[in-house]
Amino acid sequence: MTTTPRQMHLGLFLQGAGHHVAGWRHPRAEAGSENFDLLRRVTQMAEDAKFDMVFLADGLTSAVDAHPSMIARFEPLTLLSALAMVTTRIGLAATSSTTYGEPYHTARAFASLDHLSGGRAAWNIVTTSYGRTANNFSKEHPAHDERYAVAEEFVDVVCGLWDSWDDDAFVKDKARGVYADPAKVRVLDHVGRYFRAKGPLNIPRSPQGHPILIQAGSSGPGQDLAARRADVVFTAQQTIEEAQKFYASLRQRVAGFGRDPSTVAVMPGILPVIGRTREEASAKLIELDQWTDIASAMPLLEERVGHSLAPYDLDGPLPDLPLSDQLRSRAELLTELARRENLTIRQLALRVAAGRGHHMIVGTAANIADRMQAWFEGGAADGFNVMPPFFPDGLSDFVREVVPLLQERGLFRTEYTGTTLRAHLGLPRPLPGC
Repeated sequence: MTTTPRQMHLGLFLQGAGHHVAGWRHPRAEAGSENFDLLRRVTQMAEDAKFDMVFLADGLTSAVDAHPSMIARFEPLTLLSALAMVTTRIGLAATSSTTYGEPYHTARAFASLDHLSGGRAAWNIVTTSYGRTANNFSKEHPAHDERYAVAEEFVDVVCGLWDSWDDDAFVKDKARGVYADPAKVRVLDHVGRYFRAKGPLNIPRSPQGHPILIQAGSSGPGQDLAARRADVVFTAQQTIEEAQKFYASLRQRVAGFGRDPSTVAVMPGILPVIGRTREEASAKLIELDQWTDIASAMPLLEERVGHSLAPYDLDGPLPDLPLSDQLRSRAELLTELARRENLTIRQLALRVAAGRGHHMIVGTAANIADRMQAWFEGGAADGFNVMPPFFPDGLSDFVREVVPLLQERGLFRTEYTGTTLRAHLGLPRPLPGC
């Protein structure tokens, strides 16, 4: 019996103005999360390189001091529906909030995208960290642990609604005058602590059965939600040791919920800065950092540590701060990074401006492929969410120089073997009621 060698998964983390806060200022950058032509071209570039998926982060606020990629951007499911029309294989993943949404709307939207794309939809489940989001909605912002309690019920309701109909429920029998078989419908009739949803969902069961579920929270409640429900986990770690620890912990939690850990793909974010030599790559990063206004970097850092740093010396150490109710796991990661590398607040802000706490790899294409291989083979990752510092060149450099090395080493596909995102991930299609 022969077994297929394990291969890594690759996602493109799509942010139109680039991931580096100053990426849009690069002379070759085409900035704009509202620039559909750019987003279309880079998505097609990722599909040509056989990426598993493109991923759209989202938030429900805006400000002039926000990250340039997040000040103005399309509503994600609207954008992915448009991208579904100009692609054929690549998965289409988007963030949608469980705190500021309704399960019925979410279930319907992602099932619709799954139908429109032929089975390529994925939902990144977020609880929405920032309290200011409540200013745009008629509700109060829940505390951290309650947000995850809400999310647990929300996801259960969505999955129940996705199973409203059997796959063959819509018989469309003209002779008998039966459009939908009444024996093949399930009325959810959910009444819970946070939500009520009778059902059924008003769309047939989708091509993937359930669109792919992604989770990105690394706190305890976040890992529990991921372990119980997620197919893919997006995460951020700075070292292979941290990544191995997270990977082992999550797999243990997955097994604890009676699931096979090999069915959950862990994909850390990486920001590659590529040069013909290490020195050239370092010079590229220095150039981007020189364009970074510390005034634009500080809000990104303060969001992630959950506190204002205005009272402190920018050239002094990061102070001991109380536990944040926002991005708890990211605050811990950045605090550990600052302590480990003895970074000042200014230096830490520049790191966050580049990759928001994700792992940055600066070097040649071979250096980057080596690092990815080490993490993949070393029990630290099943793949990576690639975060180019700017578009389109940050992605074209990666697909032209790094992807072929991964393919030559047998670490990444040379062709798609399936048509759905679930097939790319090697996951079975769930039966109704699973």
